[in-house]
Amino acid sequence: MTGAPEGRVRLTVLGGYLGSGKTTWLRHQLHEGRFKGAHVIVNEAAETPVDDALLGQSSKLTVLSGGCVCCTAKAELVALLRQLCDEKSSGKALDQIVLETSGLADPGPIVEAIKTDPVLVYHIVVSDIVVVVDALHALAQLKSEPLGRKQIETADRLIVTKIDEAGEGALKTLLATLQLLNPGARISGAAKGVEQPLPDFAGVAPEVLPDLSGEAPKAPITPTRLYIDDTIDWTAFTVWLSALLHARGGDIVRVKGVVRTPAGRLLLQTVRKVVQSPEILPEQGDTREDNMIVVIGRGYTSGQLKRSLKYFAGR
Repeated sequence: MTGAPEGRVRLTVLGGYLGSGKTTWLRHQLHEGRFKGAHVIVNEAAETPVDDALLGQSSKLTVLSGGCVCCTAKAELVALLRQLCDEKSSGKALDQIVLETSGLADPGPIVEAIKTDPVLVYHIVVSDIVVVVDALHALAQLKSEPLGRKQIETADRLIVTKIDEAGEGALKTLLATLQLLNPGARISGAAKGVEQPLPDFAGVAPEVLPDLSGEAPKAPITPTRLYIDDTIDWTAFTVWLSALLHARGGDIVRVKGVVRTPAGRLLLQTVRKVVQSPEILPEQGDTREDNMIVVIGRGYTSGQLKRSLKYFAGR
């Protein structure tokens, strides 16, 4: 897409499936000075936001949590964008907005909502749809999750992340598959947010993807909040999480949260069965709800998870 004509605010939509690395990529762009001065909007399906803890480089940050902005939280997004446009009309500087969507969001309805809104259509132009793709898990997701395909097919740019962890053969197959799904998108690679060159995949056959159009709908992916209070031993919690991922790794798509441990405030993240390297976060006062873990997946109830954790914690 193009820049903003007639003085309209440029909007970059940053999407991608759960755990693909959207926040890591955006965090590095902000650190490098890209999107300088942009107002960053972070959308999380869970009521307890986590990703905003990593975006301290952004001086203008708004969190929309508790629903995806492509559906249940669409009205809240439109209201926020109208508010930002009103502030710009009143003299507040605003040239660019970056919207990091939930991993469960389809960028298409977001763009449609802006184009059809009688106010926003005159003040905002969607300049770029960037979709982040997980080199380790994307092929499996494309075979089973229609949403993953919708996200990729909508993109102007595809950022393939974790390429330093993926095997070269699997990476080339993924790249060929992405080009087949969206031949018009620019494809680039990244590792831990830093741009990396991609291997030459010319002549590589794309993965044969099944037709998902006639499949019966799966159970919806939903978030569950788990509070890790003082009665739950840290060691017991880590044993429980390891057992959960081993037993239900196909159902648990994402786990993330900020917990207080003997080592400090720890950012905890998993994607499927892969536990990402923990990161110690700086203290941020009393405004953040620490010790709250969000488990995102399907095939279980919130009550089952909570009872399981209590059992492991000896309660």
